[in-house]
Amino acid sequence: MLAVTAAAPVPPNREVDWLPLIIVVVLFVVVAIIGFWASRWRTAPADRGMKTLDEWGLGGRGFGTWVTWFLLGGDLYTAYTFVAVPAAMWATGAVSGFFAVPYTIVLYPIVFLLMSRLWSVSHRHGYVTPADFIGGRYQSRTLATVVAVTGIVATMPYIALQLVGIKSVLTVLGLGSNTNWFMADLPLIIAFVVLAAYTYTAGLRAPALIAVVKDILIYAAIIVAIIYLPTKFGGWDAIFSAADTKLSATNPATGNPFGAVIPGAGSFNAYWTLALGSAMALFMYPHSITGVLATKSRNTIRRNAMILPLYSLMLGGLALLGYVAIKAGTQPIDVNGSINAQLVVPQLFIDAFPKWFAGVALAAIAIGALVPAAIMSIAASNLFTRNIYKDYFKKNATPEQEAKASKLVSLVVKLGALVFVLGMDQTSAINMQLLGGVWILQTFPAIVAGLYTRWFNKWALFAGWAAGIIYGTVAAYNVVNPVTHNHFGGSVANFPFTEVPVYIGVSAFVVNAVIAVGLTLILRAFKVKDTGDTTRPSDYGADEHDPKVVEIERAAAAEEANPLAQDARPDMTL
Repeated sequence: MLAVTAAAPVPPNREVDWLPLIIVVVLFVVVAIIGFWASRWRTAPADRGMKTLDEWGLGGRGFGTWVTWFLLGGDLYTAYTFVAVPAAMWATGAVSGFFAVPYTIVLYPIVFLLMSRLWSVSHRHGYVTPADFIGGRYQSRTLATVVAVTGIVATMPYIALQLVGIKSVLTVLGLGSNTNWFMADLPLIIAFVVLAAYTYTAGLRAPALIAVVKDILIYAAIIVAIIYLPTKFGGWDAIFSAADTKLSATNPATGNPFGAVIPGAGSFNAYWTLALGSAMALFMYPHSITGVLATKSRNTIRRNAMILPLYSLMLGGLALLGYVAIKAGTQPIDVNGSINAQLVVPQLFIDAFPKWFAGVALAAIAIGALVPAAIMSIAASNLFTRNIYKDYFKKNATPEQEAKASKLVSLVVKLGALVFVLGMDQTSAINMQLLGGVWILQTFPAIVAGLYTRWFNKWALFAGWAAGIIYGTVAAYNVVNPVTHNHFGGSVANFPFTEVPVYIGVSAFVVNAVIAVGLTLILRAFKVKDTGDTTRPSDYGADEHDPKVVEIERAAAAEEANPLAQDARPDMTL
């Protein structure tokens, strides 16, 4: 949607910028070493090799508050965030860019309330994926499968967009200008080969450690930028004035202004629904849930919900760099001569800072792709292994076989994302990610309702999911980019039977919820029998030291077999 907005007369003659490139390469090597070493971090000698999904896919379920803070921050604030949010501000203003700041603020109460309950029931039952929970809660392999498939499909373009972030960095450094396509893409290929290797060997521990380095670099770059750049370009008043002048000008392709510094009254509904819908969707993504389930206690999640807003402060400063780039006159020219908004922040750093600092900032963006890409590939592979491979192909798979399958699938997932980016243009990747957000939001009713009630009928939830997916896909297809005239040109359309523009994901969610509620009422009226539930009310409040269900059942079975063992039974109070 933002990748191409205008044509430049000639492609730039980019020379390789050696000093920042060397800094990027050195820092990349450092984090690669950390990634490989992570296989030995908090791992007993007997567990090395990551022979279970708990160890490989969830880091041993033992991350504390600060490791989780860095991991979730690295997971949620991706390289694409650092590239796309200021790019949207530069291209069209606050409606498509700054909404990301309030949506992250809305997000944390959702995390506080919902994710601690999901952690507890997953701790009790050994669930690794959200689809595991759905399968246990509703006793429905079909519903679990559609949640798993939705998660995998929605995650794939998200991984691809991390490559877009790295590609933006390589382009401004002069590595994308080679006329030989293989040589132009070779640095990107090498980066993801290394990513695949250390993810395979170290699992979730690798991005957890790398996230610490990445976040330190990002915070340093953003803090310096929001202090230094305004003084360089005349202060915030001059910056906002320049942004208002550019965005209020008429776009010849549409006859409307390019955008707005502050959303106008006609954009209010689009703005708040984008913020709310995005907040509801983000923790439905499997990679977000993977980060949650890797923590050692439910209170770790709650503490993180209270301190994660620090990232929102950073994101607000980052977003405003889009307006700074307008005042600075930044020209984000791609190798083909077109204006590519995704290059705005990397180009701004190259133009406005000393070369060494630009190298540090660009390395932070590139490394910022490695953390979420690793977590996303792990989450997608866990979904495939637990909810497709095990449910349909190898029901009696051992924990070691599960881990091996998930490791192999994670390689395939990364390869698929790489091929997607190398073979398709950035606009396609961006549009697919927008569509993925609409799709993943349709799992919200099943997952969130299931955390609090078993009132919904499983087939009503399935019908609601299908209706939401179909409506959201069709509505997104019908949005045509006014510049490129391509379908899937945006994420806002009129709410059904109205002239009110809202986020398509929210409209699809409403369709989903209405059908799920209505059909459940009908099925209950006709006394249609639903399936059971393997969870218990007490499971949703269990904490770190509470025994797992399997331990409870084992102890109960032992007691029935030997009543004299009652005194030796551990405290199993529910």
